[in-house]
Amino acid sequence: MTDLASPALARLLEQTAGAVQAVRGGRSLTDVLAACPPPLRPGTQALSFLVLRRLGAAAAARAVLAPRTPPPAVEALLLVALALLWPDPAPPYPDHTLVDQAVTAARRVAPKSASFVNAVLRRFVRERAEVAAAAQQEPSGRWNHPGWWIGRLRHDWPLQWEALLAAAQQHPPMCLRVNARRLTAEAYLAQLAEAGLGGRIAGPQAVVLDAPVPVERLPGFAEGRVSVQDAAAQRAAALLVDAGLRPGARVLDACAAPGGKTAHLLELADLDVLALDSDPKRLARVDDTLRRLGLEARTRVGDGRRPQAWWDGRPFDAILLDAPCSASGVVRRHPDIRWLRRDEDIPALARVQSQLLDALWPLLAPGGWLLYATCSVFRSEGELQIDAFLQRHGASEVHLDGRSPGHLLPLPDNGSTGADVASGTPPGAMPGVFADGFYYALLRKGGLAGTA
Repeated sequence: MTDLASPALARLLEQTAGAVQAVRGGRSLTDVLAACPPPLRPGTQALSFLVLRRLGAAAAARAVLAPRTPPPAVEALLLVALALLWPDPAPPYPDHTLVDQAVTAARRVAPKSASFVNAVLRRFVRERAEVAAAAQQEPSGRWNHPGWWIGRLRHDWPLQWEALLAAAQQHPPMCLRVNARRLTAEAYLAQLAEAGLGGRIAGPQAVVLDAPVPVERLPGFAEGRVSVQDAAAQRAAALLVDAGLRPGARVLDACAAPGGKTAHLLELADLDVLALDSDPKRLARVDDTLRRLGLEARTRVGDGRRPQAWWDGRPFDAILLDAPCSASGVVRRHPDIRWLRRDEDIPALARVQSQLLDALWPLLAPGGWLLYATCSVFRSEGELQIDAFLQRHGASEVHLDGRSPGHLLPLPDNGSTGADVASGTPPGAMPGVFADGFYYALLRKGGLAGTA
């Protein structure tokens, strides 16, 4: 059982209900938590993550128990309590404690609804198995994702869709990127052991911790020895550098914030990097990241779709386009994403991705490389996007490199759908690494020999 000492559970339930209500209204959980009182923030975050992973089931159960939708604040509190009361071999709280504290929170949020909240929750406790079974007859109640999301996965991944939905319910590992300019992954693993922390190597610079910890506990974090970055995200810089960039090559990191891939490029090679982002506040995080790691790059506010406003006319040897996307591949880390996105968002995002590709491609030198990346598992933001780009530009102008991993699925083997998957050794596979979902396509520009 969870420690109920401090702060009081009723206050945490109230804060969590407010967070859930905000997410259902279109606000990101990250923004909501930033405004949460600091003493309540860790507990609110933990409960919000659990509730959002069960929100589909909780909403379906609420509809069974109370067919008439209550006011938003009351419904949010009910959803939080039902999610925490959901059948669980290791429940976070005793039933009687949870119900009592939820009613206490209701008296603060909506006093006239306290008896209603009490009645609904007590009925759920009495009829939990039956109500849970009824709720799971709904696809959203069964899989805890919106129906449109489930439908897209079924269409895109007919063999893996159930595994993808199940994997989205798991807690993600904490993965670190060791600064290659400072030390090796093996050396950092030894430093972790000295600090009483366990982990294992999951890539050239990747170390997966046995259990997540605050970054303040990571040896050398403040000094720039290590950063937090998923193993799948670490593929980006390595793919570009390994393509054969010469020292001093001009590289554009479009859509660069918060700067993890910018920094990784500079950790791996001596490059002239321009980090571009349209959001000044997010771009400031790139500067902060580079400062902590002792790295240098030029940063500039600008929209990749409108290079005339920021480009100096000199071609780039390589471009990293980590395009805005649905973030469907990182939903384990951000369970609010599934409830924030709408079906109509996906074609709108695909249009932005297409515009960025077409606007940035002319900025690339002949023979140069463009790496297109999204943290999405939807084919319209990955494979289909690049297929359309190749058709628009033709084989004489653009070549899809065989090292392209394609879709990296967020499954235990992070299996790739890249060009040589039929060979039995998928180019992006990381056996035993439960990494995030990404799509990568490495594109070479036709013409004179360039950077490789």
